[in-house]
Amino acid sequence: MLLGQFEVKVGEKSRIAFPKRFRENLGDKIIITYGFENSLMVVSEQNWKSLLEGTEDKPFLLSNARDTQRFLLGGAAMVELDAQGRFVLPEYLKEFGDIKEEVTFVGLYRYVEIWSSKKWLEHRDTIKKNISSVAEKLIDSMDSNK
Repeated sequence: MLLGQFEVKVGEKSRIAFPKRFRENLGDKIIITYGFENSLMVVSEQNWKSLLEGTEDKPFLLSNARDTQRFLLGGAAMVELDAQGRFVLPEYLKEFGDIKEEVTFVGLYRYVEIWSSKKWLEHRDTIKKNISSVAEKLIDSMDSNK
């Protein structure tokens, strides 16, 4: 299970140390792709298929399915961690996440998000202000699906 937050400096040549606790869970071969709210999503090779659930069996004629696949598959990079658990973040992913000097890794059960630390603090503050109403809406939507 992937839990917690870790702040890490971006090193020379865009090298980033992947947190040991997450590395133990995901392994040395990971996939990084575009995420939501300008974050990046990290999954193991084994969990990659579950991330795509619901898109691969949709007809290619559906534009929402194509766009979701373009976003997740087209934005993906297979990355292998070095002996120290570091990786180089591709430039297009750095640009997408507005990543410069420091990143925050956020564990979300089956996957990890990578945020620009500045953007994470802003987003976390927004969540903090709205969490009660967000949780209520989620519960209401679950009740209406029964």
